[in-house]
Amino acid sequence: MVLMATKAQRAERRADALSKERIVAAAIEILDASGESALTFRALAARLTTGSGAIYWHVAGKNKLLIAATDDVIARVMTEVVSGGEPQEAIRAIARGVFDAIDAHPWVGTQVSREPWQFAMLQILEGVGRQLQALGVPEQAQFNCASALVNYILGLAGQYAAAARLIPRETDRSAFLATAAARWAQLDPAQYPFVHQVAAQLPEHDDREQFLAGIDLILAGITTVQ
Repeated sequence: MVLMATKAQRAERRADALSKERIVAAAIEILDASGESALTFRALAARLTTGSGAIYWHVAGKNKLLIAATDDVIARVMTEVVSGGEPQEAIRAIARGVFDAIDAHPWVGTQVSREPWQFAMLQILEGVGRQLQALGVPEQAQFNCASALVNYILGLAGQYAAAARLIPRETDRSAFLATAAARWAQLDPAQYPFVHQVAAQLPEHDDREQFLAGIDLILAGITTVQ
């Protein structure tokens, strides 16, 4: 009986040492390195030098783990946003933070799009919404304005991250875009006058700068709301 009790105590201590935070951190490392398909409880157990049962003690399944990992990444973004400053700059900071987080962790964009009602989305919506309140946007317009900003942030950041995953890492970005621009330039200018015109800008444009320019355009429109 004493031996059985000792084994139970050791198992309990191992479960205590293996915190949910450690599991989430290890999951993020796997997701960043190899993508969602590589995240299995067996892979986690090997990385953490434990058994799958100990992991299940803290996290019920893979979907719960993905949600927890996404929440962790977004929570860090929102924590780093400085409060008390100008509302528009705070919104830009949220946008930059989310863009950079999804760029560094492309699976975050996929996860938020898959389950847009999860806590990570609410963190972003709350952060943007508070700044719109501080900006003096009329109450009846706040939800629409916040939705426009959040949908733009997550949609475009996720789109850029998804596109980046489709291109081999060793690909030269400028050369890749130059090839695309050359195809655009060959289009009939009578049928595609705008695309033909901006083709020369494509190779050297910066995705992040273009993304933030879009935020500024939306904010400029929001300031006109009465």
